[in-house]
This record gives sequence, C-alpha cells and structure tokens, in this order.
Amino acid sequence: MHPIVTETWSIFLARARPDVSKLPAMFAVDAGKHSFTIPVMGIAFTVDSPLKLARYGISSTVSLVDDLFLEQMRKHHCAECGDDYVAIKKNAPNGRALRITAYLDFLDRQVAKQMRLIRALPFDEGSDICRYFELLPPSPLRSEYESMLACDDASEKKRVQESLRSQIKAGAINANIMTKLDRDRDRKGVPLPLGDSDALAAARGFAKSTVDGSLILSAGMNPRLFAYMASLEEFLPSETGYIKKRLVLKVSDFRSADVQSKVLAKKGVWVSEYRIESGLNCGGHAFATAGLLMGPILQEFKDNRAALAEKIIVIFNKARAKAELPTFETPLTTHLTFQGGLGTASEQSLLLDYYNVDSTAWGSPFLLVPEASNLDEKTRSDLAGCRDEDIQLSPSSPLGVPFWNFMNSGSENARRKRIASGKPGSPCPKGHVALKWDFQDIPLCRASRTYQSRELKILDESEATTEERASKRLSITNPSCICHDLSGCATLGAGIDTKATPAICPGPNVVNFKKVISLDEMIGHIYGRCIAMHRPERSHVFLRELELYIEELGKQIAAEAPRLLKYETNLRAGITYYREMAAAEFAGEAADFIAKLDALEATVPSVEAAARPADVVPVPVG
Repeated sequence: MHPIVTETWSIFLARARPDVSKLPAMFAVDAGKHSFTIPVMGIAFTVDSPLKLARYGISSTVSLVDDLFLEQMRKHHCAECGDDYVAIKKNAPNGRALRITAYLDFLDRQVAKQMRLIRALPFDEGSDICRYFELLPPSPLRSEYESMLACDDASEKKRVQESLRSQIKAGAINANIMTKLDRDRDRKGVPLPLGDSDALAAARGFAKSTVDGSLILSAGMNPRLFAYMASLEEFLPSETGYIKKRLVLKVSDFRSADVQSKVLAKKGVWVSEYRIESGLNCGGHAFATAGLLMGPILQEFKDNRAALAEKIIVIFNKARAKAELPTFETPLTTHLTFQGGLGTASEQSLLLDYYNVDSTAWGSPFLLVPEASNLDEKTRSDLAGCRDEDIQLSPSSPLGVPFWNFMNSGSENARRKRIASGKPGSPCPKGHVALKWDFQDIPLCRASRTYQSRELKILDESEATTEERASKRLSITNPSCICHDLSGCATLGAGIDTKATPAICPGPNVVNFKKVISLDEMIGHIYGRCIAMHRPERSHVFLRELELYIEELGKQIAAEAPRLLKYETNLRAGITYYREMAAAEFAGEAADFIAKLDALEATVPSVEAAARPADVVPVPVG
C-alpha cells in the first residue's frame, strides 16, 4: 500500500466512528451504515442509482422534477427486468403524482428483491454479500465480518454468518424537490386543479409510494408546499415518533434551518435532517451566501444543534396538541449532514468527528463511477478528461441563478449551433421551467426558442447601441435547457432518445479525479483505503470554497453589486475562524493550511478601496 494511503487509512481508523454514546438520543446514528450518501444530481444522473447501490447499503436520491421522464425510465427498466408495466397517460387525472408513485414503487420492489437475493448468497470470495461488508467503513459490523472470515470453528462461523445476514440493510431511496419549481398552470397558462402544482403533486407522489425514505427540499422555502405537506399523514410521526416519510431541508446556514423548521413545526411537520450545502462548491445551481463560509456555519450548528431541537419540539408539540395528537417528551431524531466539494478521507473525518456531522454527501465524483450514476459513455469519457476551465459557474440556467456547467457537453454544443444557424433557443418540449410571464399570453422558459426569439425581436427594434445590443443578445441566448437536456444522459444511454444532447452540471471538484472510477475504488477513497484522486494536492475543501467566494466578491465589486461590505466582513471573519481552528485541530498539517490561508487572504479585494475614487489618497492616521 502506498505510504500516503497507509497514513490516511491509519488516521481514519484512529478517528473512526462510531462512538455515538456521547451524542443525545435524538442524534443517534446507525453504527453499521455508510457515513456518506449520494445526493441528487441533476434530473437523470441518479434517477436509477437505487437499483445500482441500495443493495450495498448505500443511500441515493432521485429527482422528482420530471414525472414524464420517470415514466420513460419505468417503462425501460420494467422491460429489462421483466416487471409488469402499465402506462399512466400524460393527461391522466392526478397523473404527475401517480407517475412519481409508480416509479418509486418500482424501485422499492426491485431493491427488496435484490436484498432477498443478497441475504441468501454464500459468503464466497467475490460474492455480493461479501462485497456489502467489504465496502463498509470501520465499524462494529465490519469488524464482525472480518472476525467471521478469520474464524476456524465451523459452527461458530455459521452462527456469525447468520447474524451478519440479519444486519444487512438496504440503502434508502430518497427523493428531491426543488421547492421553487412549482408551476400551478399548464403550458397554455390554464390553472391546474387544486393540489396539482408541480411541487405539491411531487410531494403527494412521494408520500403515497411504498418507499421508506426522505424527501429533500432544496432551493428555499415554499409556504404553499409546507402547508400542503402537513395534510399528508405520511409525513407525520407515529405515536412512537417514527416517521416513514422523513423531511430533509437543504440549508445554506443556521438561520435558514431555524426559520424553516419553525414554520414547519407550527404546522406539525418535523424536520428529520438539516443538509448543509456549500453555496458555491456544489454542482448544479449555486446559491451563494453573503460570504458566509462553511467552517463558521458548521461551528454554529455544532454549538447550537441541541438547543435548536429543544426549541423546535416545543413549537411542534403545541401544533400537535392543537390537532389533538399525542405529544413527545423529547425531540425526535434530527440528523445533520453536509455536502459541498469534499475530496479526501481526512476531510470526511473532519466533518464527522470535529463537527459531529452524521454523514456526508458526495456528488460530482460519482459521475465518474459507472456503477453509481447514469451517464452515457461519451459524456462520462469527456467529463473524465475535462480541464478546470471546462467547468464554469455560468448564466446557463433559465432560472436566473448561477449554474455550474460542463461547457463541452452535448447540450452546450447544440445551443451554440442553434445560435450560429440563426435559430437560438431550445424547442422546450417539457417546460418545467416555463415560469416567465413577460409576454402575458403563456408562461415561457428563458431557454426556449419562443422566448428568446421574442426578446431578440424587441432588442432589434430598440435604440440600443451596438455595444449594448451585443451584450444584451448574449444574456438573452445564454440560458440553455436544463430539464429536457439534463435527462438526455439517461434517455440517450437507454436508447429512449437517440438524438438527445445531454447537459451535465458537475461541481468544480470533479476536475480533481480525471478518470473513470470503479465503485470499490471510489468508496475506498472516501474511507482512506486508497487514493482515486488525480490531484491529491488540490486545495482543502474549506480553502477551495474560500477561493470561490473571493472570486465571486471580485465579480460583484466589478458589477457594483450591493451589500458587498457585509460579504467582505463575513469572508475575513471566516478566515480568522479557519486560522484558529486549524491551529487547534490540524496538528502537523496546520502550518501548510495556514500558509495557504494567508495567501488567499492577501487576494481578498477591499470593497472600501474599490469604492474610493482613484485620485483620493487615504490620509495616514497617527
């Protein structure tokens, strides 16, 4: 074993979880589980990941944005595995919810079948049952498996094998809703029936499915959705406090968790997990904070997590009592997770052990793992060879939110070809982001051909200068399709749509891996058993996020964006925090970390200096 790998694995073992005895019961974690999950990635990249990973105890997340795409995938997989398929028509009443339920039920049935098969396998070398345990992190369950392998007593070995079989658990089938994608009108602008808006129908489809998992809400608060979820009994706890359909909030900071969980608690809905997501160092849409960095945010959760749960249970119990439902003496289970550019086992351990995070989510690196994610062969190969400049925080999203985009994807190439041919804009076959009412008659997507052609016509008839017209034309044609094209990697690979031009939205961390990776190698990398990263010298996850925020501050200063002084203040406060934390926690690595931190601090632009006229020289004080 390589010396670096040996050292990393030794550190992981020394700091290995779980010693959950010190955590309050409400934060208890399962000692036999993996300490990472795979989050939602786009619309299609993880659409069938449960079929690939759940049998190894690995949880993954399915996007519920596109119900028609889920129907296509259900038909495809039913044909492959011989399951019965009955189509749900596009115009069927309650169709969106029914399609989502049908797809999740299909996944649940198939995973249950896989688990029955894996539990019945002999413990032969190379079998899936052995692979299940060999993929686990250091834990009592992993140790029990290793003791079984070393056991020479046949009867004792058989007894331990039966014990191991009984402890095999499937990874969870989780789902994701972008709360702001909540159309309440159809493509012609006609209001949908009550409760049939996109987000509400998706929540109902998940609730009525057979899966025992979590619904992850991202992109902020949706009061209409929050109120509706309280009407679905599947999201409410049993008398023992067990919740079959658990709710996860993606949050950017502690205040967001506080505010949203209070709103839900007042409606009798408990938040079972807070997923802290880096504002800039994640794939897909980037919801940047005002310079608040992950280290200080994680510290605030660490310091105030128990107090928050105690506060929320009081509000929750008041709502329960008002509804004449049983109340609870102590807070229900609340987990804390993190995602955002993680790249090494030592970073994984830091999150688990220092910040008491229950698990992490690793996204973009798994795009390079064929056994984990859904990506056509060409796109995966292109991504494996990508350079830093190929992954850009772009204006590509029609939602108007910065969007990490692989600029050499089939979707981007097709967008540029349409512009060159004089026909900019996507045909927009699905319209999940058709939210703009600029032209009043029908809602349109900013990436659609109809919207862009109308905007360009207005521009051509305006009195804008040549320079203004060129800039505006670019901003009009920049948005690209992120619903139909994001499913292209799956529909192309499955032969559903042979003309698909896939879009892909990885985070900047993906460039550090540089090759197609096996599942065993990727998980071994996370747990420190091997190194799968092409650039192990890349910036620490905290420093990389700081770099991104410094770049963003520079862009905003150039654009004269408001609230920048607060942004700079937060950045400098975060740098001070990292310097103190590293000195206390990073031991022999502290000097290198702090030196890189100092170098980054020197690049933080001064908002005050940028605002000062060039010919004004500050007068020295004292």
